[in-house]
Amino acid sequence: MKIVVTGGHLTPALATIEEFKKISEEEGLYLEIIYIGRSKSAEGDKAPSAESVIVPQTGVKFIPINPGRLQRKFTIYTIGALAKIPLGIIQSYLILQREKPDVILSFGSYVALPVVLAAKSLRIPILTHEQSFSLGLANRIIEKISDRIALSWNRPSLIKEGKVIFTGIPIREEILQVRKVKHKKKIIYLTGGNQGSHVINICVGEALEELLKKYYVIHQCGTLEFYNDYEMLKDKSSKLPKDLVKKYQLAKWYNTKELAEIYAKVDVVVGRSGANTVSELAFLGIPAIFIPLSWGEEQKLNAKLLENLGLAAILPQRELTPKRLLGALDFLIENLDKFNSKSKEAKKLVRKDSTRVLVQEVIKLAQNVKVKDKAD
Repeated sequence: MKIVVTGGHLTPALATIEEFKKISEEEGLYLEIIYIGRSKSAEGDKAPSAESVIVPQTGVKFIPINPGRLQRKFTIYTIGALAKIPLGIIQSYLILQREKPDVILSFGSYVALPVVLAAKSLRIPILTHEQSFSLGLANRIIEKISDRIALSWNRPSLIKEGKVIFTGIPIREEILQVRKVKHKKKIIYLTGGNQGSHVINICVGEALEELLKKYYVIHQCGTLEFYNDYEMLKDKSSKLPKDLVKKYQLAKWYNTKELAEIYAKVDVVVGRSGANTVSELAFLGIPAIFIPLSWGEEQKLNAKLLENLGLAAILPQRELTPKRLLGALDFLIENLDKFNSKSKEAKKLVRKDSTRVLVQEVIKLAQNVKVKDKAD
């Protein structure tokens, strides 16, 4: 069986790829996985995308496309991005025609859209995994033409037999195995996701000295090269007193093993509220300060999940300043026991067997279509 994985949400894709390998060994089922994704992090940026670097390291064949996209703001790259949309569809069609996969597993976003459109025209079955409560334009189109829709959160009103199912969000095995380490230090993990957040990085840079006077800081600033945030932060930290520099750990990106080690010792996470981050923090019961993306409702709704349970606080991006960031952190650290007491409730949101359930649904869809085709 040949499976194409695609989409802009790499974290659950990696967890699922590992589960495909595991189930293949356990059941003696031949599975060939191909990943179709972006070659660059963002339109106009020189940095390679996370998937183009990480996926080949897993032994999975990676095929790049130029998906194009509808951008929310007009920039010098907008026209080029629009022009690439039909190119992405043509590229996807030719790839799928050549590879002849049995099923498509989409993790949404503009990256998956051309692949899903091409798959539909070739009558290849599609299962899309939806991470968020609120859908963007690309995901709304993808869901309409998918054969199966897998939900990250249990929403009984949306579940329809044979079409919409609840699987939960795939969480990487290393994260599931994290065990908290006790320590006296107050450790903060700052992250803007794989690409990073320029807005958050600027704020952290301005607040860095004050942050380090109180806390140990682990900072994942992202792989985007357009703003040179990594160099900016490195330069700022190098000018600080030596005793503060020792308390700052900066990296563009952390692999799964490194992230698991961070989660084991961190007291608070500060960053965006993508569905994968929210699900991992809910499962591990780690308090957070979420700074949702300013556009769209997806991340705001994700953040609300843990805020309503008492495990997280929300700091809107429009209100983000060094003073507000420090104030929010001080409040959370002072009330850490209260936030930590909500961890058991938060863990109930997450389905631990989500990765296995999703993999089984993908295989079942491909097998059912094969049986139907033979009958026809």
